[in-house]
Amino acid sequence: MKIIFASDIHGSAHWVKELLDVFHHENADKLVLLGDLLYHGPRNDFPDDYSPKKVFTMLNEIKDKILCVRGNCDSEVDQMVLEFPILADYALLSAKGKTLFLTHGHLFDEQNPPLLQKGDILFNGHFHTPCCKEMENGAIYANCGSVALPKPDTPHSYILLDNDILYWKDLETGGIFDCYTL
Repeated sequence: MKIIFASDIHGSAHWVKELLDVFHHENADKLVLLGDLLYHGPRNDFPDDYSPKKVFTMLNEIKDKILCVRGNCDSEVDQMVLEFPILADYALLSAKGKTLFLTHGHLFDEQNPPLLQKGDILFNGHFHTPCCKEMENGAIYANCGSVALPKPDTPHSYILLDNDILYWKDLETGGIFDCYTL
């Protein structure tokens, strides 16, 4: 099964189109969205082609393939236009006997992790900086970065899970810049 993990679209129709193009090109089975879908938040500038209406229309077209958790910029009013659930603070998946803990990052993160076992993986967005590292308890911290508003010197990015390997990929070039084997 191929899964794409992405976060922090922040209402950018341009970048959600790029993400959906990659989703189809990779022939992924699921798109896991780690929050902050429609709004840019008060600290962020407007992203490229800021259009929350276009974003929810494009995402609703693949609603059956999306698993989503709530980000700090997501709200109940967003759920009124999105045709897939977005209001859970976290979700759990299992792969190769490991727990994949999916959350945005404003409640659980590397500094405040949930209870995980060695080898389990905590997936985040929120900080807009992609990374992969082992935490003190032996669990893995995997941040997919941001689709629309990456921090300086980081790419517009996502994670692809394919054949038990996590690949951190640049959304613009398709290049792999990090990987981790489950």
